[in-house]
Amino acid sequence: MFFHSRTKAGESALVREWKKHLVDFWPALCTQLDGRHMESASRSQTGSRLTASQKSALLTLLADDDPSVYQTVRAHIIACGFGAVQWLRPHMLSSDVQLRRRVQEIVRHLERQEADNRFLAFCLSHGENLDLESGAWLLAQTQYPEINVEAYQALLDGYAIELRERLLGQTLPVTILSEINSYLFKALGFHANADHARDPESSYLNRVIDLRCGSPITLCTLYWLIGKRLNLPIVGIGLPGYFLCRYQGARESVFIDAFRHGRLLTRADCIRNLQQSAHGFQEGFLAPISPGRALLRMCSALHQIYARLNMQEESARTQRYVIALAK
Repeated sequence: MFFHSRTKAGESALVREWKKHLVDFWPALCTQLDGRHMESASRSQTGSRLTASQKSALLTLLADDDPSVYQTVRAHIIACGFGAVQWLRPHMLSSDVQLRRRVQEIVRHLERQEADNRFLAFCLSHGENLDLESGAWLLAQTQYPEINVEAYQALLDGYAIELRERLLGQTLPVTILSEINSYLFKALGFHANADHARDPESSYLNRVIDLRCGSPITLCTLYWLIGKRLNLPIVGIGLPGYFLCRYQGARESVFIDAFRHGRLLTRADCIRNLQQSAHGFQEGFLAPISPGRALLRMCSALHQIYARLNMQEESARTQRYVIALAK
């Protein structure tokens, strides 16, 4: 017999039979249930086609002491697709520590897989003028599938409500932006992550809000989204290797460096900084970036971070997003 784990006293005949023949019928199950090119929706339905006794047997085998049994059963359940989450979820609170831990890992894997599919579909089906906030939350769910997006949106709504009261009667762009900066960077404590180039968390909007810490593009995205809630003429500016926001007033443009506590810059400041950089100045550098291009920049930054950290699976995942958004 291939597996050598001891037979537990409480094992049912079905469990013993599954363990005995698991390797023999596994290739056929892979072909039937997974098939690398099967649609996600079809895989989701597969999980619900298992009988109650089959699910029970899989759960028993999932807690088996033999790692080879666990790995084979894990692969089988994952091949069932997202539909398996429904019957796995109750066991995330199992009193069996090993079963609980393994079920939690599989459910998280399936949830991330489903979130990955949703985000890729979003990237492929929306153009340059996609909804940046929706895209940012979908991206966050590929790493943190359990987050409550509505709660984070309500938090941003709350920031905007507080700022709306602070901005009553203000009309000058510099005064408006100074008040926003005071609230975001002093009262709330948002700040730059100096190690953002090696820290993936700084590229996920939920973690930026949790930690009050982010990269140039995610802090600017936060600023941008709040400005949108306040109906302010704020857009993103995608400089080479950096990111700013711009407030377009009736008579002047004011640039905002959210990575440096909302430092306000004139157009002349931006031109001078670019001329002193290795990139030089081009007029297009100061043009507003589309939401689609901004999301592409976020995914590209993540891809580069994971590549630096030699996290190959995550690097490949984020590269797929870059390719989808670049089309």
